[in-house]
Amino acid sequence: MPLFDATPALLVLADGTSYRGWSFGATGTAIGEVVFNTGMTGYQEVLTDPSYCGQIIVFTYPELGNTGVNPEDAESDKPHLKACIAKNICERPSNWRSTQSLPDYLKEHQIPGIYGIDTRALTRKIRNFGAMNGGISTEILDPNELLERVNAAPSMSGLNLVKEVTTPNVYEWSEPTTTAWEFNTDSQTNSEEKFTVVALDFGVKRNILRRLVSHGCRVIVVPADTSIEEILKHQPDGIFLSNGPGDPSAVTEGIETAKALLKSDKPIFGICMGHQILGQALGAQTYKLKFGHRGLNQPAGLTERIEITSQNHSFAIDPDSLNNSDVEISHLNLNDRTVAGVKHKSLPIFSVQYHPEASPGPHDADYLFEQFVQAMKKTRQTITA
Repeated sequence: MPLFDATPALLVLADGTSYRGWSFGATGTAIGEVVFNTGMTGYQEVLTDPSYCGQIIVFTYPELGNTGVNPEDAESDKPHLKACIAKNICERPSNWRSTQSLPDYLKEHQIPGIYGIDTRALTRKIRNFGAMNGGISTEILDPNELLERVNAAPSMSGLNLVKEVTTPNVYEWSEPTTTAWEFNTDSQTNSEEKFTVVALDFGVKRNILRRLVSHGCRVIVVPADTSIEEILKHQPDGIFLSNGPGDPSAVTEGIETAKALLKSDKPIFGICMGHQILGQALGAQTYKLKFGHRGLNQPAGLTERIEITSQNHSFAIDPDSLNNSDVEISHLNLNDRTVAGVKHKSLPIFSVQYHPEASPGPHDADYLFEQFVQAMKKTRQTITA
């Protein structure tokens, strides 16, 4: 876009730091927590991941929008972030799958963006001082005035955003990973044996549901506040706790439901927010990380095996609060040694902080879906016997 045609935009952080740039996407004002994502690919999956609800994303990769957007790569029905920050924006995408440019897509969904600022300096500030609230505006170009709006916004700590992204209705998901994108042909189900999984939707991504189906599951998605009685009416072989946004300790109904589900003798698998909620159901506490983990190359493991993982979270389980002797840490984030996975020592219950469906990202952790299926198979055989 020629700069003489561009609309000025302003970014102000809660500490008073301001950046001037140019608008792309929608015009207006957006307030949220400013975080950064280090992925070099997959910006559309990031934009449509419900886990980013309430946040303003800084993309550290300097070129954004080169491949446009398309309906197939969306992780939900719309982008959930508050706003978008980039160094350079491509107005004319070049990709055979593209159906729309990134600026037009954001404009359609009323998501503002700012480009032309020093995203390296902004990322270093967040790394040094932590994620903080910020505001982007094309209407308010006075930093002091926009700062007042930023300071009036709530903190992410204590914020329950699950209620904004969970499904309002129960539905069944039956679409597997598209054949053209199936990377693990051994995992594609060709067996007549199916396992019913009830997925509690805290902000689930479509590709997680696709991986469950590809591994032989019949998936029933239910709202986050569904009672245990309603969940068990579906006669599930297993329970899945999905990813989602906000502070996990504020999702009290989900935690209570998870506690009740621990007594159901059903295999339970949690991802991201689901991992944090399961951890709290098992007696642990969560805390907010300084700037979180958001990217496609986070190493996770414990002994011998290391997985390169896709992550997106602000909170983590406090290992010192994990006092349940029946629970052990299965994975650590090998960058900062935070808890990246837990499992029950005797029950088929486990969770990971990262996204094993890896959309976008590496596929090292896809085996976890198969592990969940095998747990359901073993449980069914035990009941039959």
